[in-house]
Amino acid sequence: MPPATRYAYATRLNGFRAHAASAHPGRNRLTVVDLMASAASVPGLSAIDLNYPDHLEGVTVADVRRALGDLGLALNGFAMRYYSEASFKAGAFTHPDQAVRRRAIDLTRRGLDSLAEAGGRLMTLWLGQDGFDYSFQADYDRLWDWTAEAIVEVCRHNPAIDVSLEYKPNEPRAFALLPDLGATLLMAADINAANLGVTLDFAHVLYAGEMPAQAASLAHRRSRLLGVHLNDGYGKRDDGLIAASVHPIQTLELLYVLDRIGYGNAIYFDTFPDATGLDPVAECAANISAVEALAGVLDRLRNDAALARAIAAQDAAASQRIIQNALYGGQ
Repeated sequence: MPPATRYAYATRLNGFRAHAASAHPGRNRLTVVDLMASAASVPGLSAIDLNYPDHLEGVTVADVRRALGDLGLALNGFAMRYYSEASFKAGAFTHPDQAVRRRAIDLTRRGLDSLAEAGGRLMTLWLGQDGFDYSFQADYDRLWDWTAEAIVEVCRHNPAIDVSLEYKPNEPRAFALLPDLGATLLMAADINAANLGVTLDFAHVLYAGEMPAQAASLAHRRSRLLGVHLNDGYGKRDDGLIAASVHPIQTLELLYVLDRIGYGNAIYFDTFPDATGLDPVAECAANISAVEALAGVLDRLRNDAALARAIAAQDAAASQRIIQNALYGGQ
């Protein structure tokens, strides 16, 4: 039996390509099933996400379902990746060529079909290739309309599957079309689909200049908060560091708000052990232990009347002392 954890935890599979030679000796090419097996060795991990289409290359959906059952893992969802043709670098939903936009939409629809066949119900769209790099490069209204029309078609393809928009300020484009929560909520409002919502990535939120807990509160207030990607960083780029390693108090406040709004989906670790050669199993275990420890702190704060009074009075000195005491001890 897997150890009991506070949340359902999922993780980024590509990180498990690090240390692949020691984890899978003699293997020249790893399949997604190999990566899933490595992830399943992390104590407390209960789910995984798959990238579409790249994680389905060389395996069938039946292979994936069988491996999930054998490994005791759940499928958190799919994340679309528009790498299958070079032209998508100039935009998938925003490409100036209608034929390319159609191929991107059709690829996404096939992803939804595979997701449904695999038994999943959450498709995450990160539209990093949809944006612009120069002044006078793009008609902004046209890019917006093309993207909205594409997402409408995606949402209508299978209303039983939730579609979630993950925003990021830039990379690979200099300016993403959906760079922050405000733009993402505006897009969601324009589309107004019942199965559409928002995914927050902690590092993306930081370098969009936002406070993670406030972003979660607003996403819940104006849309549906469908996904939370935990990691950490220094607010300059998508560092993908271990959760709560740089911003423990901001991570705790995010969990505090998630508890208040009743968030019930998985916590997904979008971290990059492969970027610096960390052992991916140990790194993922560190992510889980950090969140579990903060969940224990949250238990002590949930009904803390003094904290409630400090927040109501906007008394930061009082609230910080309470948080410091809960985290670090002392008086």
